[in-house]
Amino acid sequence: MEHFIVSARKYRPAQFEDVVGQRAITSTLDNAISNNHLAQALLFTGPRGVGKTTCARILAKKINQDGDEREDEDFAFNIFELDAASNNSVDDIRNLIDQVRIPPQVGKYKVYIIDEVHMLSSAAFNAFLKTLEEPPKHAIFILATTEKHKIIPTILSRCQIFDFRRITVKDIKQHLARVANAEGIEAEDDALHIIAQKADGALRDALSIFDRVVSFAGNKLTRQAVTENLNVLDYTYYFSITGLLLANDIPKLLVAFNEILSKGFDGHHFIMGLASHFRDLLVCKNSETVELLEVGEQVKNMYLKQSQQADTKFLVEAIELANNCDLKYKSSRNPRLLVELCLLQLGSLTKKDEKKKSDNNRYVIPPSFFKGIAAEQKPVRPQAEDKVEVPDTHEVAISEEKETVEELPVETVSENPAPQIKEKIIERPQILAERNAKKVSALSLKSIQRKQQLKKELIARQPDEANLPVSEFTEAEMQSAWDDYSSKVEKEGKYNLLSHLTMGTPKLEGSLIHLVFPNDTIKVEVERAKYELLGFLREKLQNYEVDLSIEVNETETKRYAYTAREKFEKLREKNPAIEDLRREFDLEL
Repeated sequence: MEHFIVSARKYRPAQFEDVVGQRAITSTLDNAISNNHLAQALLFTGPRGVGKTTCARILAKKINQDGDEREDEDFAFNIFELDAASNNSVDDIRNLIDQVRIPPQVGKYKVYIIDEVHMLSSAAFNAFLKTLEEPPKHAIFILATTEKHKIIPTILSRCQIFDFRRITVKDIKQHLARVANAEGIEAEDDALHIIAQKADGALRDALSIFDRVVSFAGNKLTRQAVTENLNVLDYTYYFSITGLLLANDIPKLLVAFNEILSKGFDGHHFIMGLASHFRDLLVCKNSETVELLEVGEQVKNMYLKQSQQADTKFLVEAIELANNCDLKYKSSRNPRLLVELCLLQLGSLTKKDEKKKSDNNRYVIPPSFFKGIAAEQKPVRPQAEDKVEVPDTHEVAISEEKETVEELPVETVSENPAPQIKEKIIERPQILAERNAKKVSALSLKSIQRKQQLKKELIARQPDEANLPVSEFTEAEMQSAWDDYSSKVEKEGKYNLLSHLTMGTPKLEGSLIHLVFPNDTIKVEVERAKYELLGFLREKLQNYEVDLSIEVNETETKRYAYTAREKFEKLREKNPAIEDLRREFDLEL
C-alpha cells in the first residue's frame, strides 16, 4: 500500500499567490519584503485552518531568497518552529534566546515561528520581552495564535499584528474544485458547497472533510453522498418543511419533523437551520440582497422560487419564532415539545380569515374552529340546578376576536331606582345574583374569579322559589352552629381555616355576626370561605338574613400568646397558684 498524503499537506501553498482568502495580508507581506520594510516581530492571529503557519513558512523562505539558490531550496536550517503548547517554560525561552545569538550559516535571516504563543507562561513572556523588542539583525520572530486576548499587552505592543479572517464559502468551494480536478474526482457543485459550509471558514477542515467524503463515495462526489456521510440536514428538508408551513398542513409537518429526528438529527440543529432558511428566503425578496446568499446557482433558483410564495411579514415572524425557540432549547426540559410547539405556531401564521390580537398572540387553533362547532350544536339552556349562567361557545368565540374586552360592572343600578324594584332585590337576592352572572365577561381573570364568587353566593342564598325562612335564634344556637362548622372544616383537613375560625369568639348583633382578626391576611383567608360558611349557618339556623362582618383590629394581636413567657403570663392570669408552683420547684421558663 502506498503512503497517503492528506490534501491539507499535499496542496499546502508554496507561494503567497496560492494562499486562499487572505489577499490583503499576503499582499502586505509581499510588498514589505520587496521594499525592505519588514518588521522583526510579527503576530499572526485568527481562527484555525486559515493559513497562519503557512504564511509564516512562505515568509521565512522568501526573505532568504536572493536568486542564486536551488529551485527546491527550502532553507530548513534557517527556520525554527517552536510549539509553545509543550515548550512554555522559562528554560525553553532561555534556550531560544541562546540560539538567536548565532547568525545563520545559509541565507540572511533566521526565522523563529512560535505557534500557539498564548500558551506561554507569564514568566516565559517576561523573559522573552527584551529579546523580542531588540532582536539581532539576522533574527525575525513570527508568533501565531488563535487567542490573541490571552497574550499580555507588553508582547502585543512589540509586534506588528496581522488578523487572519475566516475564509468564505465561495473561496473554499473554488479551492476544493481545483483539488478535485487535480485528483481526477468528479464533484457536484452542491456537494462542494456543503463541504465548504461544514468547514466553517477553515480551509484545512474543508480539505480533511473532502478526503473523508472521497474515501466514502469514491471518484464521484454527489450531494447525497456528502449529506449521508457528514450527517447534515439537506436543504431539501427545509424547502419541504417551509412548503408545509405555507400550506398550514400541521399533521404532515409533525410527521416530517419526526422523520428528521428518527434519522439521528438534533432538534436544536434543525431549528437553527430552519431560522437560517427563513433568513435566506428573506434575503431573496430584494434583488440588492440576493448576493448575500452563499449557495450554488441551482439552489439559488429554488430559493428565489419559494421566496415568491412567502410574504415578508410571514418570514419576519417566522424568524422571530424560530430564534426564540433556539434561545430556549438548551434550558427546556422537553426540547422536542418546544420545537413542535414552534412548528404549530409557524404553521398558523398564514391561516386566512383570522384576525390577530393587538398583543401579537398567535392562534394554533383558530377561533373559527369553535364557531363551526357552535353552529352545529344547539345551545342548551341551563336547568334550575345550574347556579351560574355561562355564555355558550358561540359567544365565547366571538368575544375572543375582539381586540379589547370591556369588563362590565358587577351591579348596575340606575340613578333613580323605583322603590318596588329595590324592595324586590332585597326580597329576592337570587334575581340580583343571576343578573350579575349574565353581565360578567367570559375572558378576564377578574371575571372568572367573580363567577366563582357568584356561584358560592348563589349556593349560600339557596335559589328557591318559595319564601326563604327567617327564624329567630339565640347567640348560643349561633355558637353551636359555628362549632359544628368548625368540626366539619377539621374533618375536611382545612386546619389553617380551622385555626382562624377558632381564634376569636364571634359576636351576634341581630342577624349580623361580627368577626375581628388581628391582620388582613387572616381576613382574606376567612373571606374565601365566607359564602360556604354563610350557607351552612343559614341552613342550620333556618334564617337567610344571617350575614358576616369581618373586620381587622391590629390591637387584637396582644390577646394571643406566642412565646413561652407570654403563655405563662396568660396562665397566671387564670390561676395565680401557678406562680407559687414555679417558685416552690425553682422552675425556669
